[in-house]
Amino acid sequence: MDSSGDKPQESPQDIVAALQEKVNSLYLYRDHYFETHKIDDAIHKNGDVEKKLSEILGVFNECEKRASGGDRAKFCFLKGRALNVVPKFSKEAESLLSKAVKLDPKCVEAWNELGECFWKNNELKKAMNCFEGALKERKNKVSLRNLSMLARQETSSSRENLINNIEKGLNYAKEAVQLDPQDGLSWAVLGNAHLSSFFGIQQNPKTLKQCLSAYSQAEKDIVAKSTPDLHYNKGITLKYEEEFELALESFNKAALYDPTWDQPKIKEKQLVRYLNEITDLVTTSGKMKAKRLQQILQSIDSKQLGPYAGGSYTSSANQTVKLDEIPLGGLKPGLNEEKVVLGKVVCSVQNEDSVPFTFCLVDKLGTCVVVTVFNLADGKGVIIGNSVAIPEPYVTDVDFTYKDNEYKFRLIRVETPLVMVVNGKKVNRDLQAGVQMSIFNKYD
Repeated sequence: MDSSGDKPQESPQDIVAALQEKVNSLYLYRDHYFETHKIDDAIHKNGDVEKKLSEILGVFNECEKRASGGDRAKFCFLKGRALNVVPKFSKEAESLLSKAVKLDPKCVEAWNELGECFWKNNELKKAMNCFEGALKERKNKVSLRNLSMLARQETSSSRENLINNIEKGLNYAKEAVQLDPQDGLSWAVLGNAHLSSFFGIQQNPKTLKQCLSAYSQAEKDIVAKSTPDLHYNKGITLKYEEEFELALESFNKAALYDPTWDQPKIKEKQLVRYLNEITDLVTTSGKMKAKRLQQILQSIDSKQLGPYAGGSYTSSANQTVKLDEIPLGGLKPGLNEEKVVLGKVVCSVQNEDSVPFTFCLVDKLGTCVVVTVFNLADGKGVIIGNSVAIPEPYVTDVDFTYKDNEYKFRLIRVETPLVMVVNGKKVNRDLQAGVQMSIFNKYD
């Protein structure tokens, strides 16, 4: 014991250990904010985190001289990590983290933090080098999920290159989940990787199911569940699943978790506009004048079934399927096996996104439904007056109310234009294509 009664001086190692606890508590406060605050407090979250950061930086400044005799690399890493807690780029964080990796090139956490720093400053190549460097030192989920996002953001010089980048991103995300299946952030990144595959490679409905499954796993983790981008990307997926009510709720939730982020509100408004227009156009048969509508109804003839007039077609599974023509009103929700419907296009529906191509179809009894077509080449579609036959239609009866707006209409989803017969003829292969879209990735 010290006979003078003075407190023993803390060693540099003790000071660095105490600083590590402070930084850990800062990240815990940020990531678990909504466990101690109401969602109404979301508008204050960034400001509250910045206040905590300011307090901790004060402690760093007090301790700097006493800590300098210890692990300098660790001190630089911890201060850089603290500064990196906010979404905006910090030049000081970059300088400290660069110093940390020079002093200790094997520090995986410092490489990852430096990568995030570069990313915030839109230096994507440098960020990627950092994450790849960290991965060489040790396989870890943070590097893997960041590389998954960056691989998918890389500029592609060709379709082959695009597919390669998407698949690379998917593999990184799968690896991150395998390393820690409890980590919701990794599951969210995997969901986003599947969503990129849906838009960049093929609009396959199974891919949307994989997205939603990954997002569902992500939501089991409180940290991932509190991130607005999880709900935003889930909303995008649900929109293309045509689960419109759930999509609107997800966009709304994303906006609640970050009231300063406009994109979820924009997407919610766009979807509401799209649904309002569908409802209006289905109800009014495309706002067509009675005389013109009557002419269209009278011009519908079973001969326009073309190759389907013989009562059969070859399915995607290469099997011959028998078909019976039925009216649109005779369809049931779900897959209508061995049935074919025929109608005329009365209007197309404006959609801010190019996917899906949306139009209204009326049959000879005057029943009007909305049709959404996926995997359609850009700039292609059908026009008013075209006859369209759809084999084995997949039907959803949309019926819900959202923010005092009522939506009620019947929808036929067509996964590929190649099954349609337009004006009595099977459509050409050039009508089918993939499209690209950007989902939300951090630091965009």
